[in-house]
Amino acid sequence: MYALIAFIPIILVVVLMIAFNWPAKRALPLSWLVSLIIAVAVWHLSFYHSIQQTILGFLAGFEVLVIIFGAILIMNTLSRSGAMAAINGMFTHISPDIRIQAIIIGFIFGAFIEGAAGFGTPAALAAPLLISVGFPPLAAAIIALEFNSVPVCFGAVGTPTNSAFATVQESVSQIEGIQDTDAWRLALTKYSAINMACCTFLILIVGIGILCKQFGKNKKFSDVVPMIPYIIFVGVVFDAIYLIIASNIGPELTSLVAAVITLFVVIFTTNKGFLVPKETLTFDPKDQWDKSWVSTTEVPEPKHSDMNLFLAWTPYLIIGVVLVVTRVAQKAGVAFFDKMKTFTVGTGTSGAIMGGDWNWAILWSPGVTFIIVAIITFALHKMNGEAIKGAFHDTFKMVTGAAIALLFGCAMVYIFRNTNVDAVAAGETGAIANSMLYVMGEALSNIFQKAYVIIAPFIGVLGAFMSGSNTVSNTLFSGLQHQAAISAGLPAVIIVALQNNGGAIGNMVCVNNVVAATATTGTIGNEGKIIRTNALPMFLLSVLVIVVASIMIFVLGINPDADLGYTG
Repeated sequence: MYALIAFIPIILVVVLMIAFNWPAKRALPLSWLVSLIIAVAVWHLSFYHSIQQTILGFLAGFEVLVIIFGAILIMNTLSRSGAMAAINGMFTHISPDIRIQAIIIGFIFGAFIEGAAGFGTPAALAAPLLISVGFPPLAAAIIALEFNSVPVCFGAVGTPTNSAFATVQESVSQIEGIQDTDAWRLALTKYSAINMACCTFLILIVGIGILCKQFGKNKKFSDVVPMIPYIIFVGVVFDAIYLIIASNIGPELTSLVAAVITLFVVIFTTNKGFLVPKETLTFDPKDQWDKSWVSTTEVPEPKHSDMNLFLAWTPYLIIGVVLVVTRVAQKAGVAFFDKMKTFTVGTGTSGAIMGGDWNWAILWSPGVTFIIVAIITFALHKMNGEAIKGAFHDTFKMVTGAAIALLFGCAMVYIFRNTNVDAVAAGETGAIANSMLYVMGEALSNIFQKAYVIIAPFIGVLGAFMSGSNTVSNTLFSGLQHQAAISAGLPAVIIVALQNNGGAIGNMVCVNNVVAATATTGTIGNEGKIIRTNALPMFLLSVLVIVVASIMIFVLGINPDADLGYTG
């Protein structure tokens, strides 16, 4: 009974966003309010503490928003300075083969954009670039969405993974008793990456196969077969870097650096003809295209720029160096970088926030690094006042919607997690002596037990489908997944990683991203067709991560939590 009541705010989010098509920025504030009412009326949480948890949730959300803001600001800065146009120019005359163009632009360049900024920017930048090299607009939208899956766990300099960790960090230290939560975060990054690395080959084969079958000149899925050696090469290069960074540094650079290195390697080898199929596959002439393939509105051509390519890439090179040096040096015990990480702004231990505390490691935030590099770029790229103003305007416009959803999503999770603080203090017993989050997790674990591994990624998919964001999906459900894993006796690191994977995979079918892709490519009205097309690769990738995780847990006996000190 109590579990059903606790699930009401989650069910409300699902109904409002799927049945009534409410945006996350409207649905989540209402669901937060419902969760607050339930916490006060049923769990006897005082109004005082409900407001306290809401404020603390807002502040936790603010930390994530700074990262999102910084990542998008640097992207808009490069767009306004002409640097992104210069980067786009790298793809001119690489290969006339549509399969190779799809992999280099749709997957590798899309992964770079996702790693750098996330939040819909891959479709906004990669899809028009595909159109400019001759892709039907509908094909460009489908490819940009399908391939924007593997990199998403580490999009916007690791924001989704960091959000998942921030949501469960308190539970990791309290429930699991693991003191080194940074090691838990690195393990989450590693196992999220292992699952998604296995998906690289599958999504490239399925994505290229769908492209060949629906849009290729021969209309045959089998046209992907000559590309398999090329796909294996791309996958090995990308995954090797992806896994090394995820296992040793953390989530911030995993997709970004893997994509940049793979981009230069693959462009070089492709120009040399390495593993390039002998027969070139193209599209039919444009006058033979189906009417649904073409734009119904004008799609602007990507801008051109004569900026030096090295200068264009310099901001990301600076970011990469700063993040790698600080993270590696801190892990090596260098005192200066350790102080950077431990220096905080906030309340200290004063209990200033209605008895609670909030402390932000401002110098360790990737978002702050991005903002500083953006300011340096203003001078480096000799931007005028109008361009700088435009970069900030574009960024604030993009972040506003995400901000409302994220702030109230975090606030709702904080209430879920701490609903029982007053009941425990009053000596209450029974279900209300446990938090709403615990009750929900316990109910799910009792229903599915060890089979919970099967539904974990689909919860992540649902969250992304509802909200259009892996970050918001992780904010909503990571705590629930963690509690369910602990209750079911499953490795919590791997289950939360599956949540992270599901949220990433769900990006290719979520309504927000599909609408953004159709608007960008001028194919509005094809949303249902795109979702139906992408449903198959979404399902296949979800099954694959379930299989990989199940092998690790039940065959190999891997339990990262136990390795980190959890003995429950």
